[in-house]
Amino acid sequence: MSHNIREDENEVILQSLQDDLLVTDTDGIITRVTAAMKNLYGVENKELVGKSVYELEKSGVFTPIVTPLVKESGERTTIIQTTKENKKLLVTGVPVFNDNGKLWRIATYSHDVTELVNMREYLAHMEEEMERVLNELNHLRSQYLQEHGFIARSSSMKRCLEMARQVSDTDVNVLLLGESGVGKTQVAKMIHQESPRKEGPFIEVNCGAIPETLFEAEFFGYEGGAFTGSHKNGKVGLAELSEKGTLFLDEVGELSLNNQVKVLKFIQEKQFYRVGGRKPKNIDFRLVTATNQPLIELVEEKRFREDLFFRLNVVPITIPPLRERTSDIIPLIEYFVQDFSKKHNRDIQMDKAALKILCEQEWKGNVRELMNVIERLIVTSPTKLISAEEIWMPLGNDKKDTKKYTFQGSLPDTLASVEEALLKEAASSCRTTTEMAEWLGISQPTVFRKLRKYNIK
Repeated sequence: MSHNIREDENEVILQSLQDDLLVTDTDGIITRVTAAMKNLYGVENKELVGKSVYELEKSGVFTPIVTPLVKESGERTTIIQTTKENKKLLVTGVPVFNDNGKLWRIATYSHDVTELVNMREYLAHMEEEMERVLNELNHLRSQYLQEHGFIARSSSMKRCLEMARQVSDTDVNVLLLGESGVGKTQVAKMIHQESPRKEGPFIEVNCGAIPETLFEAEFFGYEGGAFTGSHKNGKVGLAELSEKGTLFLDEVGELSLNNQVKVLKFIQEKQFYRVGGRKPKNIDFRLVTATNQPLIELVEEKRFREDLFFRLNVVPITIPPLRERTSDIIPLIEYFVQDFSKKHNRDIQMDKAALKILCEQEWKGNVRELMNVIERLIVTSPTKLISAEEIWMPLGNDKKDTKKYTFQGSLPDTLASVEEALLKEAASSCRTTTEMAEWLGISQPTVFRKLRKYNIK
């Protein structure tokens, strides 16, 4: 009597479970199910009991089945199961052993995870779509940069140009910083071309090229007869020519303190007097300035006015030197080779060894120096293929003899250090692993293996 009561109690407890539970013997014959199983499989419980899960799988009630997996492993096993109504179930099979330690029953409990699986598939689809959109955006950005004559694959240069693009829509003062030859003038032109003032003039004033005594007359212009030797009808100054356009003051750090005062007043008031003139002239312009000088140090040394510095330094943009954007070197070389070959009507190519030597240079003169070197090679090469023997660098710019390693305590460690350094150099200079393989003289699978070894991306 007590035994029957215990069985009834177990049955009540089993049926009260919220989880969907199914029990089979070791042959896969269903011995018990909870009432909720009907909602999952769309089959009455009485039709399930006594049936083989193998037969049910064949008839499409659910697939795959977890029973054989639990029998084989003897451990708890979880799978994703699909029903005939295309529901997704998270099914866990648990082995049940008898007193002798032999497998006796397999209990499986299920959770409907259809929505979760659909959500995962949706998220995977969205990730693919986002990747497609990002690739399209990167492609459009590359086209955008090429339209303005820029080659920028390095992240540092891309950030710089993106900042320039963002501020181009407004009339905010921009200060371009960077070494000589990095392309400050080109960035200034891009800002102008992307601004609402693009239909207006772009007036470039090289503050370092105008003698101090002539700066005021050149910049502001003068009235006829203002000084000895002046034109009788006077002259329009560079500032006046920038009406409705962009005024670009290059090498602004070269201005004398005396001329800094005059430029500051002009920027603040957007008004000036011609030399010898008495009538003020108002100018509507957008200001972009550039310098390769450390303006903060000049301010501390009292060689550059602090108030002028703050007036110019509203949005500073630092253009990185070429040595910090090594991934741009090869694309720049390829562009210049093609451009100058067309310009000088020559069909010139460059072999891998020559390309490697150029990538090893320090390029103190930055892009301007690289451009000049490539043009020289194009016009002086006696053959259609520029070889390594033709490469020579002026001003001690060649770094081929520079020691590229330090002893790491043992030969294997030192060799590994050198190998890692060369792989990093190749990764920064090449666009694909195929190029890296050609560069290093090894196979592409070897490149993949070594990149994983040193965790180089």
